[in-house]
Amino acid sequence: MANEKSGAEIPSDIAALSFEDALAQLEGIVRSLEGGDSALDDAIAAYERGAALKQHCENKLRQAQARVEKISLGADGSPETTPADAG
Repeated sequence: MANEKSGAEIPSDIAALSFEDALAQLEGIVRSLEGGDSALDDAIAAYERGAALKQHCENKLRQAQARVEKISLGADGSPETTPADAG
């Protein structure tokens, strides 16, 4: 799965994660970086992984949004579904 903004590939171990698992890892990285106890090289590697996790989460959210349907009532009162971005 490609990173749409930079063209970089998302590592396969990240691409295999669920949204929830990727988000949990991203939150852990943020806490670690905020703590400031990491060596510079470790902090840079963590930041790069965090960027890939963020992109993966954004991709998962876009995929979910594309599947969501908006339910409305038609003129005859029956329920109708339309894609979420159809207005």
